Amino acid sequence: MSYQDHIRQVGALIESKGGPWSGISAEAVARMRLQNRFQTGLDIARYTAAIMRRDMAAYDADPSQYTQSLGCWHGFIGQQKMIAVKKHFGTTKGRYLYLSGWMIAALRSEFGPLPDQSMHEKTSVPALIEELYTFLRQADARELGGLYRQIDAAREAGDEVTEQKLLDQVDTYQTHVVPIIADIDAGFGNAEATYLLAKKMIEAGACALQIENQVSDEKQCGHQDGKVTVPHEDFLAKVRACRYAFLELGVEDGIIVTRTDSLGAGLTKQIAVSNEPGDLGDQYNSFLDCEEISADQLANGDVVINRGGKLLRPKRLPSNLFQFRAGTGEDRCVLDSITSLQNGADLLWIETEKPHVEQIAGMMDRIRAVVPNAKLVYNNSPSFNWTLNFRQQVFDAWSAEGRDMSNYDRARLMSVDYDGTDLADEADERIRTFQADGARRAGIFHHLITLPTYHTAALSTDNLAREYFGRQGMLGYVLNVQRQEIRQGIACVKHQNMSGSDIGDDHKEYFAGEAALKAGGIHNTMNQFGEAA
Repeated sequence: MSYQDHIRQVGALIESKGGPWSGISAEAVARMRLQNRFQTGLDIARYTAAIMRRDMAAYDADPSQYTQSLGCWHGFIGQQKMIAVKKHFGTTKGRYLYLSGWMIAALRSEFGPLPDQSMHEKTSVPALIEELYTFLRQADARELGGLYRQIDAAREAGDEVTEQKLLDQVDTYQTHVVPIIADIDAGFGNAEATYLLAKKMIEAGACALQIENQVSDEKQCGHQDGKVTVPHEDFLAKVRACRYAFLELGVEDGIIVTRTDSLGAGLTKQIAVSNEPGDLGDQYNSFLDCEEISADQLANGDVVINRGGKLLRPKRLPSNLFQFRAGTGEDRCVLDSITSLQNGADLLWIETEKPHVEQIAGMMDRIRAVVPNAKLVYNNSPSFNWTLNFRQQVFDAWSAEGRDMSNYDRARLMSVDYDGTDLADEADERIRTFQADGARRAGIFHHLITLPTYHTAALSTDNLAREYFGRQGMLGYVLNVQRQEIRQGIACVKHQNMSGSDIGDDHKEYFAGEAALKAGGIHNTMNQFGEAA
């Protein structure tokens, strides 16, 4: 419905109510409706799920159409990312937000900073989703409010051409509301707990849930040691729980991202149930580190498996966990991924120990041989030392080509001494093209950085503290923060406007007319910034 259609519809409603509603402005109501396009989180989930489905189809047709996101730990951070995307690129197409369980644990738990082990309150996950969308919707309200003010100014000046252009901008307005891929960890419990949490996350607006195949009570960050996986049937029960939650809530296009940590996970807590040779449980158990024994070698408390008439004793650790054979990680990742896609998953996530296109592609080639349209979500993780990894990749490639590498020490390639060298420049170019290369070669539909603003907040705060508390004093803030905001057109330089002050003034005028006491008058110090932002 267009801006003018809203005005006509509301005008007819007001007229039908007669005198008691005569103080209501149809245009003001139309404006408020358009500033609050999404009434519920489910509205958002359905809208954004459709976006992701279209983007997935576009990627299938053209791998250059991959998507990206950055991790968030606060609504304001997510809002500013999307404002920046619209400012620099004119559209939010192909850009999402990622909700990182790591950042919730580290920054949003009432217990204080926690490791990424699912110890934080699971209610904080849907709460952050709701917060992110509250801030994104406020960004819409603020930007549309600016257009409304320009419309009023054009009318006052009698400039009908400008007024019509602005009305067209309102009718074609692109929202800041984008898909959020939300981390549900390992489900925070059994399948029923997963289902209940998934419902809360979807009701808050999540259209895509990312769930991993680790055990809930021993869950570890994907880039740390000690990861323990579960048999496929246990994991698939949680995948189905997420699908049931989507379908119950009417989000039929909801997306499930299944993550396998098997590449770095050498342990399992359970031996899978197997009813016949070659079934899924038998395949899972086939990777266990076992020794063949005879019946008279059985010791008290031994757990054994009968496979093909042979008695096998899996290696059990003092922790009561069972160990997989070394070198089976990639095979297990491939099996995990194919199994997930054949049982309801939409996208895959393979957690790796380094960002290497060919390593990822090697697994995806095997997966796509079975499921041709398999697509990956890949973590461009800050846990990787990107500079060192890619310098070493270039070193190895050049060495294989027979180049003279005597000027380089592979173990010291992180050193500043190598900055600006041909090797460093080539490594940086490979980092620059990593996402495009991975999308084309390795089936990566979505690239994300899990923890970017955790690191940018730390870096910028360190720089400000060094300057402000040091010799620069207030100039440390003005030179490196405020002046840069003005020069770069960062809207937050007008922080009162960003926090909703002008929206509040508009509402005061709607509600009280000429009697409204507004904050944005001539004495508001935000006027000192003029149109700089």
